[in-house]
Amino acid sequence: QKMLGRRLFSEGIRGVRRMSSAAKARVLVSQTTNPFFNLATEEWLFRTGDVSIPTLYLWRNEPTVVIGRCQNPWKEVNVQKMQSAGVHLARRSSGGGAVYQDSGNTNFTFLTSVDNHDKERNTDIIIRALADFGLTAEASGRNDIVVGGCKVSGAAYKLAPPRALHHGTLLIDVDMGALGGLLNPNKLKMQSKGVSSVTSRVSNLKALNADISHESLTQRVIDSFCRYYGAEGVQTELLDLGELEKIESLTQVFNEIQDDEWRYGQTPAFSHHMEGRFESPSPWGTIDVHIESAKGKITGAKIFSDSLHPNLIEAVEASLIGVNYDSSGIDAALKAALATPAGAEMGASGGAHIEEFAGWVKQML
Repeated sequence: QKMLGRRLFSEGIRGVRRMSSAAKARVLVSQTTNPFFNLATEEWLFRTGDVSIPTLYLWRNEPTVVIGRCQNPWKEVNVQKMQSAGVHLARRSSGGGAVYQDSGNTNFTFLTSVDNHDKERNTDIIIRALADFGLTAEASGRNDIVVGGCKVSGAAYKLAPPRALHHGTLLIDVDMGALGGLLNPNKLKMQSKGVSSVTSRVSNLKALNADISHESLTQRVIDSFCRYYGAEGVQTELLDLGELEKIESLTQVFNEIQDDEWRYGQTPAFSHHMEGRFESPSPWGTIDVHIESAKGKITGAKIFSDSLHPNLIEAVEASLIGVNYDSSGIDAALKAALATPAGAEMGASGGAHIEEFAGWVKQML
């Protein structure tokens, strides 16, 4: 099975291109690493594709943390570290836990009708692809694939009759330092109704077989998929970003997926408790901060302190209500607090206190 040609959705600018009724399967490989376009393409295919034809979609992203539909990014991710490192945050429409992805990770998506949905079959297609590299892989639990007891793949599912989606990751050469650092947030006193990710023993496939790469594994998965469906002659469609951007309905999904309201605004209500003591540039006391957040915004704030400047503390408390629960929101709130009479009356010392407080809060996010 070779990757043939470059159709680039040329027949699908106004929608999913129509397949021949005789088509046994369809294979698509993304040529972009833009996580929002890749996730949008997946969602667009799920919403509008011809699910009577089993479809395999393969893709990979530049550094991104992808969280499940019902997850709280502040519970799952060190948001401040992620933003400082220039790592994207994306939210998928299926359930499951948070995952870190970069160019060392390959994503697979199986799209079928609900009647033809079989996650064990799909998992077996992946296991057989790994067997081509001499690896003995097996299913573990509901969603994982392991080799030698180490997790190399995790999956999630979505059903919306008559459509079914099964997608997952394949860890080839992922930056394990970033994976652990970004998905292990600071030990905060947080309570949430969101879903927590489960830490697992993981391994890169390249450590098990140096011949495995995104290109070689992608080809083996395609071969395994086509063998199962007797579709060895199917032509792989290579999806180009320039062509994808011409599809209006896909662009609409892209805009939905990259929107802050979807990525952060879906967050369940949660509380965040922080305590600290500030000694420089001048000692100004102990701070005990309680923040309530919902849908990515601060909905409540209460600050307890032994500071000798209670008016400034109250101004900070009031300024936090309604801002985004992120670094830019904190900065905007504290700038507003400095502009109040309480901030103005303290002059330079108030500015120094606020700057120190802002740095501390953002570090704790």
